[in-house]
Amino acid sequence: MSTLWDLSGIKPNTDIVVPGETISAMFWNAVQMRGPNVWMRQKHLGIWRSWTWNQTADAVREIAGGLMSLGFAKGDTASILGNTVIEWVWADLAVLSAGGVSSGIYPTDAASQVQYLCSDSSTSFLFVEDDEQLDKALEVREALPKLRKIIVFDMEGLRNLDEADVISLDALRALGRTYNAQNPNAVQQRVDACKPDDLAILVYTSGTTGKPKGAMHLHGGLVYTVRGYNTLVAQDERDERMCFLPLCHIAERLGGEFYGMYTGAKLNFVENPETIPDNVREIAPTVFTAVPRVWEKFYSGVMISLKEAGMLQQAAYAWSIGVGTAIADKVLAGEPVDGWLKFKFKVAQVLALNNARKLIGIHRSRFLVTGAAPISPDLVRWYLALGVPMLEVWGMTETCGASTGVPASKMRPGSIGPAASFNEVKLDPATGEIMVRGKNVFAGYLNLPEKTAETLTPDGWLHTGDVGVVDADGYFRITDRMKDIIITAGGKNITPSELENDLKFSPFITDAVVIGDKRAYLTVIVMIDQENVEKFAQDKDIPFSNYTSLTRAAEVQALIQAELDRVNKKFARVEQIKKFFLLETQLTAEDEELTPTMKLKRKLVEKKYAAQIEAMYR
Repeated sequence: MSTLWDLSGIKPNTDIVVPGETISAMFWNAVQMRGPNVWMRQKHLGIWRSWTWNQTADAVREIAGGLMSLGFAKGDTASILGNTVIEWVWADLAVLSAGGVSSGIYPTDAASQVQYLCSDSSTSFLFVEDDEQLDKALEVREALPKLRKIIVFDMEGLRNLDEADVISLDALRALGRTYNAQNPNAVQQRVDACKPDDLAILVYTSGTTGKPKGAMHLHGGLVYTVRGYNTLVAQDERDERMCFLPLCHIAERLGGEFYGMYTGAKLNFVENPETIPDNVREIAPTVFTAVPRVWEKFYSGVMISLKEAGMLQQAAYAWSIGVGTAIADKVLAGEPVDGWLKFKFKVAQVLALNNARKLIGIHRSRFLVTGAAPISPDLVRWYLALGVPMLEVWGMTETCGASTGVPASKMRPGSIGPAASFNEVKLDPATGEIMVRGKNVFAGYLNLPEKTAETLTPDGWLHTGDVGVVDADGYFRITDRMKDIIITAGGKNITPSELENDLKFSPFITDAVVIGDKRAYLTVIVMIDQENVEKFAQDKDIPFSNYTSLTRAAEVQALIQAELDRVNKKFARVEQIKKFFLLETQLTAEDEELTPTMKLKRKLVEKKYAAQIEAMYR
């Protein structure tokens, strides 16, 4: 494992690992290079099963041939509706190998959203994971005249299904085997016909306002970006990754599937979203990318476990994390770590820190990567103190993922790092908005030329909507979204994300939305961490019957107030939060208040809970 003072395992790699100017060509070249090696693993019925590159290629070839036998033409669009499973990757690579356009749909999307996305993208073939997702497709089938076939991955519970337009993935693969036997070069011809300027994937933004927009990414841009990722945080065939974020999101699609394909890192798929904590301990990934909510959850788990430990264990942890923090401070300051401190850290590892890492599942991790949302600098320092470097990257759907990244050699918690070598990043001199230009930037929004013109300047600069600052070393820091900056009634400019990130550092708070634009003072809407708050209530013998009664309990209100007081101490009086309101409904990704990436939609929350907000200002 790479330790804080030995970062030799995190070196940029500028070599072209796998040739190919399109994603499909890159995949087939990777198969030739790594054929019998294991690429993907997935747990089913308690047993981990492996797929080699050759086995993956067989599945992809058969699915591509099956699509072509049913009339799938070059440039046609296929959508994939399902959780992060191996079949998702097969379908994706098969669509691209057949010269098509691949579009992902969040498994939490409602039937009406499935209809909109399939209609907007002109989907002709739809892959669905199981009977639950099939029900959504069948509900809106009549409203999708361009949809020709629905292919189901898992037919459990659907053996007696009699729908002319629905077939199983196994049946499609059987069609493909027959088609490929009769047309042995057909798939390869489609791969060869694919060009870097061809549209490859659509990634629909999960934006907090309006309908999702289909960001168009070309083959050339995807290949360029994947190669660029290796200059940020290099990985290779020895690495193990865990796939659990939605594959229709840019982070897992690029950073997991495509980047794993390019570098040869093994992809391990979790059983389902609920088993992530168990699976990560089994997989023990060497490279681990996640969103801040996951890192916050892991931290909360350690803190809760610590409260249940004995006095001796708590004392051992306190001393050990103190040693780790001392080293982290020196590394962050660019100072050498002396031998005595290194010796104390070895003792600290044995006493407590190794157990903390194993409890999370990061004991083999060379480094951790966080992105997709702001993260508390204190949380980054905590992971550094455990002995695992956490590198923050920043980007968005439209930039094909990461555009900036904190280098391991010069980490700065709270910063998103300098511009990645493969693109330019600057601040708009008038507004402070962060802008990006490079081959990784998307080709525009599908069917929305006006929105594209608003977002891309004539000379290729992308308006990101994020406001930031940059220091003399070129390190950028996000201060907020342009739309989210609060100007109080007294004229004070407030960046709510700083307050919200500090609140989310609490093990009892999952998300927070600070309110106060044109108001006399700040307030906040809080979503509690159900698991940790329930445990707090049980330990304190606080009676509650359901989620709502839990949030209304006086002791829980006092608990959140204490967390608020902790955060307020860090800010000037005018920036302090005076009142709070706890959401009384347990939200999931199916609820309109949350994006599919589990972020509260600020404007919608403000509108839906307007009465509760007004009550805080009376």
